[in-house]
Amino acid sequence: MLSLFLSKDTYKVRVSKKLVHRSATSKAKRSIDIAGALVGLVIAAAVAVPVAIAMLLESPGPLLYSQTRCGLRGRRFKIWKFRSMVVGADKLKHLVTNEAKGHIFKNENDPRITKVGRFLRRTSLDELPQFWNVLVGDMSLVGTRPPTPDEVAAYDDSHWKRLNVKPGMTGEWQVNGRSEVKDFEDIVRMDLDYQKKWSLIYDINLICRTVWVVLTKSGAC
Repeated sequence: MLSLFLSKDTYKVRVSKKLVHRSATSKAKRSIDIAGALVGLVIAAAVAVPVAIAMLLESPGPLLYSQTRCGLRGRRFKIWKFRSMVVGADKLKHLVTNEAKGHIFKNENDPRITKVGRFLRRTSLDELPQFWNVLVGDMSLVGTRPPTPDEVAAYDDSHWKRLNVKPGMTGEWQVNGRSEVKDFEDIVRMDLDYQKKWSLIYDINLICRTVWVVLTKSGAC
């Protein structure tokens, strides 16, 4: 059984005598993550200036947006993205209809998304700052979709298995539908399938497929 402990600054999950997935302790996978993150951060730095200018013209506010997500075994961390919504969008979430099924939130025509933000999402440029999360070890290049604490709070025991690996910038959901995947159980199925298939070669395969999906804008909002 799973025991969930909440405190002011931490979010800890205890899994009785269950080890994390082998991908989470792989030194080779970590080496690839570090190398990829360094390259990605250089790209993010180059993109930041034009993004900041475009954002300033349409929706003045901070360039970066952070949100609490849950990673390996439920540990909380701050995920970073280029801001794609209006300032204060989180406070307006209750006004937007959730078009997804289960413990996820999606709306293809979310009115909180700016014009610049929609372009960033369609091209996945909004996710470039997440290379920092990869570099510091909160995330991996490839893994599961990182859930929010309120999503995790509603998990059944079977759903927790998806958190036995680090969350990733890409994964099965990214190459198999992206924003078109709107059923949480489908995401869980893909995440568990990834754990069964995992190998360094499979990770590289998913990264290559992700590049193709991003370039063709397949499944993007």
